[in-house]
Amino acid sequence: MLPASYDRITRSLRGVLAVIFLCVGMALRAAQTTPTTRDTLVYKDGDRVQGVLVSKTDDEIVFKSDRFGEVRVKTMDAVVIKADKPAPSAPAPAVAQTNAPTPPVAPATRAERKAAAEKAEEERVSIWDRFSPSVLTARVRNYFGPWHGRLAFSTEAVSDVARRNNSSYEGHLTRKWTANEVQLNARYDYSETNDVTTTDIVKASGLVRHEFTKQIFGLYRPTSEWNRASTLNGVPNDYVLLQQELGAGWQILTMPSRKVRVGISENLFDTWNTAHLAAGHTSRGAASGFEELEFTLPWRITLSQRGVYYPVRNQRDGWENRFDAVKKLTETLSISVRHEIRRHNPDGAAQDYDRLKLLFGLDF
Repeated sequence: MLPASYDRITRSLRGVLAVIFLCVGMALRAAQTTPTTRDTLVYKDGDRVQGVLVSKTDDEIVFKSDRFGEVRVKTMDAVVIKADKPAPSAPAPAVAQTNAPTPPVAPATRAERKAAAEKAEEERVSIWDRFSPSVLTARVRNYFGPWHGRLAFSTEAVSDVARRNNSSYEGHLTRKWTANEVQLNARYDYSETNDVTTTDIVKASGLVRHEFTKQIFGLYRPTSEWNRASTLNGVPNDYVLLQQELGAGWQILTMPSRKVRVGISENLFDTWNTAHLAAGHTSRGAASGFEELEFTLPWRITLSQRGVYYPVRNQRDGWENRFDAVKKLTETLSISVRHEIRRHNPDGAAQDYDRLKLLFGLDF
């Protein structure tokens, strides 16, 4: 026979264990009813902050983060990924009360629950990361650092009285300092009609501009053009053209939303004819005058234009002009209309053209 004091101690321990297991079960049940998904604030550099979206306007995002409290971010600098709505949970079945102790259940630690929630969140956001233009642009921006630019394309396939296929791809990079600006551009244009190539041009250009004062500036603009489908007077005239422009100018308007520049330059044209070996290489210099316009309008519209005039002795004067109208659909997507024209280039071999294109771009 066990003493009566031993029975009382055993019953007390059973009661304490029952209370402990009941509290643990209630805590686990409360944790299960708490939604684990949260809104995610994704910055353009790829950083993510989890919390709850408070409000969002065209200019500002108010976000209450779990770690940093309420933060305010410009709409152009981040995007918000909304959390999935938690599925309604079924009511828990009633637990019959018995005097027998409930078998112990090992509760998950806080670190384990947090790691599981973060893993589920990363898996859910990964799909957004793969297809979101904003996050894609953030990765490109992170890759290029302080450089900004645009990747654009235009394509068309027409079949009526003839089969035509037109496409254009280009990239643009720019970086600005207090008194300096650097630009890098590359473009490829291709067209064919009834399986006959009519346009096959690879073009690359650059720009280095330095402001000596607020009004006076100097520039160096190299341009290369490789035309593999050119004709001159019905004769094949494939060529490689290298133009180097060195000039100086005056800034008439220097407002942030309006810029107007005029100037003069000296140009050196080097042409290599690749259609036949007899032509060889030619080189020629020519002076030019230029004007540039850059306007920023409401509704995220920008206009830019550059015209060049070449007065040439003993032949027709040459000129060229380029006009761009860009409309930003979002912070990262844009659509633009471009018109280009060139007549009587001083090098004597470059092909004249008149192009009008509609381009879709990804800005970063």
